[in-house]
Amino acid sequence: MTNPIQNQIKGVFIPVKNIESARDWYCSLLGLSTDGEIYFGHIYVLMMQGETSIVLDSKIYSPENVYRIPVLQLATDNIKKAYQFMRSRNVEVITEIQNGHWFNIKDPDGNVLMICK
Repeated sequence: MTNPIQNQIKGVFIPVKNIESARDWYCSLLGLSTDGEIYFGHIYVLMMQGETSIVLDSKIYSPENVYRIPVLQLATDNIKKAYQFMRSRNVEVITEIQNGHWFNIKDPDGNVLMICK
């Protein structure tokens, strides 16, 4: 039998407390419009470049489900500029720039994300 599972990530789910607030924060962070649909009252899909998406989901939120280590990397071509951008937006930056390539932030719900060059 041929393997029906593809070597491709379609989406990453992130647990969020309030879907509207999370949508607004992530869209602002990524420079995306907030005019997409909220599905079933608890899911908002952020389409990223390529075919991958970030799926914000308030139904799966609980303090125990918050990611305490990075579950995804957001890309940048300029790590120093990205670091200063996060600081200027009052995003909680939880590490300094490491090895000249990456740093970690927290979203308003406490999920840890990595910004990486």
